[in-house]
Amino acid sequence: MADPTYTFTPADDVGVVRMLINDTGAPWVFSDEEITAFLTLEGGSIKLAAAQAIDTNADNEALASKVLKTQDLSTDGAKVADALRKRAAALREQAAAEDGGYFEVIDLGPTCGPELTGRWLSW
Repeated sequence: MADPTYTFTPADDVGVVRMLINDTGAPWVFSDEEITAFLTLEGGSIKLAAAQAIDTNADNEALASKVLKTQDLSTDGAKVADALRKRAAALREQAAAEDGGYFEVIDLGPTCGPELTGRWLSW
């Protein structure tokens, strides 16, 4: 297996995902291949791929950091993970708003049209 690559080029989809997840330089969180996998999983949607990457990072943060306290430092992995998940949710909302939703008209053929509804009401 080839060594993972790490690049930041804001002109391509991987770079835009990196920009949205604040993974633009060393130490890198995700390899280009991992970000490409997020894009594939999310059907090429940059914001949904970024949201998935952030959720994955949140899971890692919650599992690794826990709650740590020393005399002058404290960290709370659960709070960090919660903040990351809120960012992921916001990206998903943006993606849904940009998509605008869709509907599809389905032709059910001549046996299911409005002109036939009177027949069923006359019994």
